[in-house]
Amino acid sequence: MKSRADDAEAPPVADAWPAQWWHALDDGRIQCDLCPRDCRLHAGQRGACFVRMRDGDRMVLTTYGRSSGFCIDPIEKKPLNHFLPGSAVFSFGTAGCNLACKFCQNWDISKSRDMDRLQDEASPERIAYAAWQSGCRSVAFTYNDPVIFAEYAMDTADACRSRGLKTVAVTAGYIHEAPRRALFAKMDAANVDLKAFTDDFYVRLTGSRLAPVLDTLKYLVHETDVWVEITTLLIPTRNDSDDELKRLCGWVAEALGPDVPLHFTAFHPDHKLTSVPRTPAATLTRARAIARSEGLRHVYTGNVHDTAGGTTLCPGCGTAVIVRDWHRIVAYDLGWDGRCLACRTPVPGRFEVFTRQWGPRRVPVTLNR
Repeated sequence: MKSRADDAEAPPVADAWPAQWWHALDDGRIQCDLCPRDCRLHAGQRGACFVRMRDGDRMVLTTYGRSSGFCIDPIEKKPLNHFLPGSAVFSFGTAGCNLACKFCQNWDISKSRDMDRLQDEASPERIAYAAWQSGCRSVAFTYNDPVIFAEYAMDTADACRSRGLKTVAVTAGYIHEAPRRALFAKMDAANVDLKAFTDDFYVRLTGSRLAPVLDTLKYLVHETDVWVEITTLLIPTRNDSDDELKRLCGWVAEALGPDVPLHFTAFHPDHKLTSVPRTPAATLTRARAIARSEGLRHVYTGNVHDTAGGTTLCPGCGTAVIVRDWHRIVAYDLGWDGRCLACRTPVPGRFEVFTRQWGPRRVPVTLNR
């Protein structure tokens, strides 16, 4: 059997990137300080995310510069409805995740421990150039959580900014304070998964806790200029009761404000939660009604064809300023400055001149060598 002493003599990991946010412990282990898991590692061990590893007496990121693939998506797919509507976003992720969601919809990527799946190698500069060349307005760190590849995401964000591109983090928000400040200082927008509103759900179904996610949301909304939208995947009998939805929506309205957009999306059986049925469209409609009754002004339904649930309403006169069917914009009556054309009330968000939309298509991209 291989001993820890054998691991200590292992050669350095080839091409590994020095990681930030860790410290040495008195017992000889090193502790990762990136997220609240606080993984404590002996020589050669990996954290729960699988991509941050102890290499000798340092922590390294094993997926820097290695992606699970690139696609051009509509920004509405992230989902972001108040951030450059209709625009194309250059999307990519890596492998691994610091949560263990039993219902993960991207489990083949986020839970992969096969580094050979990461076929696309790309520097931050190559990604920024490819996104710019493709006509995208932004780059999204998505498919798995950018928290665990924060160093790669931050360097890519810097490269994007030099080309006039915006950056988007699609995240569960499970991160410690210091790396949270560093990561989101590079981001222009974020969609944060608020997976439920009970700690029991987070512990049993995600292997994490609720409080750090709420802290991230409050930090982003009140202490940064990052545009924030929230997504809650509704899972039948797990997080879709009227009581929980009222508490979740009430907290968003009170702690974050009524203008933060909230997306309710439909679950489909996947990964380790295949015995639960799909979310009925009626559940999304019910959740949207509850959210609006709690004072939230911009509430959306996702993964379904629902024009009412995809429509952005003017907070002043109630005019439908953006009408959507899933990821497709079917009507746009908002000025370049984000003001309603009918009454000139500003709609919260980040808007530009709208000429034409990317549309609902998803286009895989292969980066040129």
